[in-house]
Amino acid sequence: MTRGNPAGALRLGVNIDHVATVRNARGAPFPDPVRAARLAEAAGADGITAHLREDRRHITDADIDALMAAITLPLNLEMAATPEMQAIALRHRPHAVCLVPERREERTTEGGLEVAREENRLAHFIAPLREAGCRVSIFIAAEPRQVEAAHRIGAPVIELHTGAYCDAGLAGDLAARDAEMERLRAMAAFAEELGLEVHAGHGLTYDNVAPVAALPQVRELNIGHFLVGEAIFVGLEAAIRRMRALMDAARAEVPA
Repeated sequence: MTRGNPAGALRLGVNIDHVATVRNARGAPFPDPVRAARLAEAAGADGITAHLREDRRHITDADIDALMAAITLPLNLEMAATPEMQAIALRHRPHAVCLVPERREERTTEGGLEVAREENRLAHFIAPLREAGCRVSIFIAAEPRQVEAAHRIGAPVIELHTGAYCDAGLAGDLAARDAEMERLRAMAAFAEELGLEVHAGHGLTYDNVAPVAALPQVRELNIGHFLVGEAIFVGLEAAIRRMRALMDAARAEVPA
């Protein structure tokens, strides 16, 4: 829970990875991800998400150091389930750690983590993170076997991958979009029945966020690339404020 939000409120985590992407394109010290995090807080974000990739293509170790030292919002550290990343998380002890799949050749995170095939390894991997006080979440596809596996290994939180839903909408395939939405709805309800906290994210925009925000089981959305892109035209604070308003409006329609 962040910013004193009441139970049932929908939180917004702003992913600042691509502020660092723009910075790294020129090797300059700007734009500064810490400044972006502070603007996000002013605009109504409840947390900051940053993905420290193995190849450091955007967020760097120095960024994590600076964010931990400078921001008051909770930091959600996205990372692969590797010994290097575990050691970094245990050193910093961020508020949250979200385990995601990672391949060097991918443009962005493709698909969810394959928990069902790696239960034993992942159970041992997350144990010290939980003992260190980190809220551990697992980024997974909206599939029953993955939800069940995440529950079995002791992860208290799952983040449902909304990419297939968003991609179908962009392609104009309304039948596929609606089918993906039903899958997200069913898995959010199933996860809550198992006692898991449910988050969602990937590919969300102003045009497609409302149905996901309206899922009563979802407690947090993590959104980044779209907001950083929109910030080019309207500024980061304005982009986040509009997303926050759309989320709140969708949530207000959910029966108490």
